[in-house]
Formats: sequence, C-alpha cells, structure tokens
Amino acid sequence: MIDIENDANAAPTFQAAVEGLRQASQRSELELVQIAAPAQTAKHAIAFAASISLGSSSDSGDRGTGRFVLLHETEPQEQWGGNFRVVCFAKSPLETEIGADEVISDISWAWLNEALAQRDAEFTLASATVTRVISTGYGALEDQSDHAELEMRASWSPTGSNFVSHIEAWQDLICMMSGYPTLPQGVSHIETKRQR
Repeated sequence: MIDIENDANAAPTFQAAVEGLRQASQRSELELVQIAAPAQTAKHAIAFAASISLGSSSDSGDRGTGRFVLLHETEPQEQWGGNFRVVCFAKSPLETEIGADEVISDISWAWLNEALAQRDAEFTLASATVTRVISTGYGALEDQSDHAELEMRASWSPTGSNFVSHIEAWQDLICMMSGYPTLPQGVSHIETKRQR
C-alpha cells in the first residue's frame, strides 16, 4: 500500500480514486513519495515522485526517476474524453550508444503501452514525447565521459475505476527504462478475455 494524504474536502469521485491509489503496490526497486500537486492544472490533483533506490542501483550516480499526477475535474473535459487525466514523466540514464540510436524513442513508446497493457490499465487518448539527451563535457569537464539520458512525458485518460493499474504501470515504466524487469519479481501477468 502507498502512504497517501487525502483531501477530505475533495469531490467524492476524486476521493474514491485516491483511495484506489492507496491500494497500489510499490515496486521494491523504487522510493515513492507523495509530493505537492501542480497548482491550477485541475480542480483536484494528486502527485507522486519516484526514483530508483540506491540499494537497487549499481552505483550512487544517476538513476531513474519519475513523476505521476492524477488530475480530476468535476465536469467531463472534452480534450480528456472524461473527468480524469494522468500526466507522467520518467527519466533514466542510458549508455551513450543506446541514446544515440533513434529507435530507442519508438521502444520507449512501446514500453509505456506494454506497461499499461500488462497491468490491464484501461485508457484512451494516450500521447507522449520522448527526448534523448547526449551530453559531452568541454574545458574543465573534458575528462568527463559522454552521458546519455532518456526522458518521456506522457498522458492518458483512465477509463473505469481501476486507478491502481495506472500508478503501477507508471512504476513499471520507470523500472523498464532503468533496465529492470517489466513486472516485479514474483508477479506474473494473467491474460483475461474482455467482453466487447
């Protein structure tokens, strides 16, 4: 379970969604904390930050990080296709050769869709931008080796009431980008047939 402070004055629909998030599992590779939600983005919002824990990382340098925000409006938003919208961010260091390969952007988009599918997260209107950054040091930093990072900014509109699957999929995305297994150890995906 995730430790969450709930706003007792929020709309009941949003409070129910937050209660659902509280039931989510936290991946052992991650340190996960609730943070202040961005102001004036929606009537109600809740936000989290995550980073690969130092105990899971091979060194104390750069490590995967991310942010997750669940937005809610009491009236359906046309651009969202409903009342809820997830906005998330994930970043991870990369080997420079991998960062230089343009195909990693397509792979990152596939990782997001895979993470959502494996958690059975139902959604619509997904979008994302992927940025590859390669840094080279000069002058006093010329001895520093080239460094690459992969960043994804994504959003989608959850459908249904299973908000757990969305925050768990976001955790999986950070771990996938950081080189960890798609699903946490001991968890297997069970295929289900959905009624059309």
